[in-house]
Amino acid sequence: MDLTRRQKWRIEKIQAERIARANRVADDNELTSESDNAQTGLVITRYGQRLLVEAQSGELYQCTGRRNIELSVAGDQVIFQTTDNNEGVVTALLPRDNFLTRSQKLIAANIDELWLVVAIEPHYQFELIDRYLVVAENAGLPINIVVNKIELSDDFDQVKHDFSLYESAGYSVHYLSVKAQTNVAEFKAQLKHKAHIFLGQSGVGKSSLINELIPDLNLRVNEISTKSKLGKHTTTNTTLYHIPSGGDLIDSPGIREFQLDNLTDKEILSGFKEFKPFIGECKFRNCAHINEPKCAIKNAVEDGVIHPKRYHSYLQLIGA
Repeated sequence: MDLTRRQKWRIEKIQAERIARANRVADDNELTSESDNAQTGLVITRYGQRLLVEAQSGELYQCTGRRNIELSVAGDQVIFQTTDNNEGVVTALLPRDNFLTRSQKLIAANIDELWLVVAIEPHYQFELIDRYLVVAENAGLPINIVVNKIELSDDFDQVKHDFSLYESAGYSVHYLSVKAQTNVAEFKAQLKHKAHIFLGQSGVGKSSLINELIPDLNLRVNEISTKSKLGKHTTTNTTLYHIPSGGDLIDSPGIREFQLDNLTDKEILSGFKEFKPFIGECKFRNCAHINEPKCAIKNAVEDGVIHPKRYHSYLQLIGA
């Protein structure tokens, strides 16, 4: 049922009041009948109408949410009140920095960085890489690239040359070998104090990388399975795990591999970050950047500012 503007305003007002009340409790140790056990929590996973929420103490609570609260997912910060038997009720959802959706379904929130994992075997494909980057750019989420299994490369200089076009476009590229432990320690240091999601096609080593970051992952999965009573469905849910060396990993098997979700040509264009300074600078307002004269993007390609491979990838994605 759609809510009226007045109903939405009232819900937002109530949530704001609860958040403010919880903050006062934290700051001033103020106790009231409703908020004497209200506290901030982190959503670890969602399963149906129930949530597993981690308190600041680290304790996990199985919670339900008030009906008048927007759907919350892994990564969300919430206000909740504990009840009996390590259960609780979520009473407010704190404002999000960002969120990730797929096929119009909310997947995770408050993500600091996406990591696109590619590998020497199966060999990286530029078009596939560009598809992931376009989706991330349109979602407004920072994304970096990991080139995994570099121990399988016979010509590492060529690999670095291949990815230089992404570094020139402003993306950070990390070269790893989980098997040989090459650059792994440096990579772990990059993850501290942030929440991350790994993406990439099957076989590029995402699972090995995640197991390297969280050696006791199976124990964590079992703990969450027990607490949530989710059983075998735990591994298919979007779940947040703490990385022992620092940072959080939001693991969502359903979004490790994704395609362009019916993006328009305009959205695909804006998904090429190095094109942005030239968008709107063409002679014709409806320029599609294909055959039109005095096209600013084509001129940038000819001037060497935009890499030809990226421009051709754009043409492929829009079906030109």
